Amino acid sequence: QVQLVESGGGLVQAGGSLRLSCAASGSILSILRISHMDWYRQTPGKQRELVARITNGGTTNYADAVRGRFTISIGNAKDTTYLQMNGVKPEDTAVYYCAWEDYRGETYWGQGTQVTVSS
Repeated sequence: QVQLVESGGGLVQAGGSLRLSCAASGSILSILRISHMDWYRQTPGKQRELVARITNGGTTNYADAVRGRFTISIGNAKDTTYLQMNGVKPEDTAVYYCAWEDYRGETYWGQGTQVTVSS
């Protein structure tokens, strides 16, 4: 089992920056099985959407809405992922969740962190 805890959310002005963190704990063996790590976001009444993904090998993918502004990365110890958010816009306001999926297809979710961008 892997437990994920997000942090770093808050209130930021449009055009500003924020860095979200997702820290993992639990079974080392489970963590080693992780194939990719994601950041999702969700606003009220809408489906959760994938914002960014990074594979265990370091390959990244981004949603069109954030490409060029957000950067996903993995910490050196491979137990933390980050989402660097630059040039934020009011439409980036959402609850952001990290999710890690292992090679067996099991997905672990964090509890979410609120990001609010003021105009």
